[in-house]
Amino acid sequence: MQYNYHTHTARCNHAQGEEREYIERAIENGLKVLGFSDHAPYAFPNTDYRSHYRMDDGELFDYAETVRALAKEYERDIRILCGFELEYYPKYHAEEMAFLAQVRPDYLIMGQHFIGNETDGKPIFLQSDDRDLTAYVTQVLEGLSTGDFLYLAHPDIPGFRFSKAATDREYRRLCEGAKALSIPLEINLLGIRSKRHYPDERFFAIAAEVGNEIMLGCDSHSPASVGEPSSEKIAREMVKKLGLKLIEQPFL
Repeated sequence: MQYNYHTHTARCNHAQGEEREYIERAIENGLKVLGFSDHAPYAFPNTDYRSHYRMDDGELFDYAETVRALAKEYERDIRILCGFELEYYPKYHAEEMAFLAQVRPDYLIMGQHFIGNETDGKPIFLQSDDRDLTAYVTQVLEGLSTGDFLYLAHPDIPGFRFSKAATDREYRRLCEGAKALSIPLEINLLGIRSKRHYPDERFFAIAAEVGNEIMLGCDSHSPASVGEPSSEKIAREMVKKLGLKLIEQPFL
C-alpha cells in the first residue's frame, strides 16, 4: 500500500493511539504518504449542540501543529499531510470552511454520515425509506460540487435496505456524478476489518460499470490498522473481480 489519506486520532473520542504511533506503523508497512483526516471540529453556530465524535473547536490548532511538526520530523521517511474528514452540511458549510481555513488543511475528504444537518437531520445508515437514499445522494453530490473535497469516503454507507429500484437508480446517479466531477470513491478498509455492511460489491459493481476511480482508505482508528495487509488483500480481490480502476500511486 503506497498511501492512506483516511486516518483518525484520539481527538475524535472514538479512536486510540498517538500520531507518532500511526506514522511509525505506516513506515513499517511501506507507505509513502500518510494523511491524517480526523473528524473536523464543527462550531454549529447559534445552537447548543455539540458532537461527541469529533475534536472540540479548541483542539483545531493543536491538531494541525502536532501533525505538521511530525511531518517535519519524519520527512526523510514518509510524507505526512494534515487533513480532515468532513460532512457536507449546507446550512453550516461556508462558516465551517472559513473556520478550517485558519490552519490551511492540505485536503478534506467527505465522510457523509447524516442527511440534512447533524443538528436537525438523521443518520443515513439507520434509514430505509427510498426518499432518504435520494436525499443522501443529492446532498453528497451538492457537497462534492463545491470542489472542497479530495474524495468520497465509504460512499455506500447507506447500505442496501432500500428498494432495488432506488439503489440501482441512486447509486448509479452517485457514481455518475462523482465521475463527472473527477472525484474518486473509497473502498473503506475499516468496513472490511469490522465486517460492516460496507464496502458492498453491489455498489462497486455499479462503480465499475460507470468507470469511477477508486481509492483504498484504511479509516484507521488505531495504529495497528495503518496499512494492515489482510483488509487490503480483500479489497484488492474486489478490485480485481469487478475490474475497478484503482489509484495505486499517491496523488497528494
